[in-house]
Amino acid sequence: MAVETVVPAASANAANEKDAEKLRFIEEMTANADAVQEKVLAEILTRNADTEYLRRYGLGGATDRATFKAKIPVVTYEDLQPEIQRIANGDRSAILSAHPISELLTSSGTSAGERKMMPTIKEELDRRQLLFSLLMPVMNL
Repeated sequence: MAVETVVPAASANAANEKDAEKLRFIEEMTANADAVQEKVLAEILTRNADTEYLRRYGLGGATDRATFKAKIPVVTYEDLQPEIQRIANGDRSAILSAHPISELLTSSGTSAGERKMMPTIKEELDRRQLLFSLLMPVMNL
């Protein structure tokens, strides 16, 4: 004998409305991606203006994309490895982030036989949770 699970209509409507809300959020963020990226960059640079890393390149508090591109070089993991190692060794100063490092994630693969460490802040965990919460509405669509 098969048993069917019946979801009450009110519950289904609430779930659908939550999905719709999240889909509207995705649409807003992607429709205005350039403006969103400008805003996020400015927030990150403002928050981290006094870090060793940004001071090293003389950003001087600038938060616009053109100044950032002109002053901050493209780097590899190896370029940042000394700073990351200092963080891993317990240095709590504002090296790469003004926010305290909450965890060191490690890459799943290896490069030259060694996993890469990625310092993260609590805000990053919140961002990952937000992104995860957006998966089901997209998959349900």
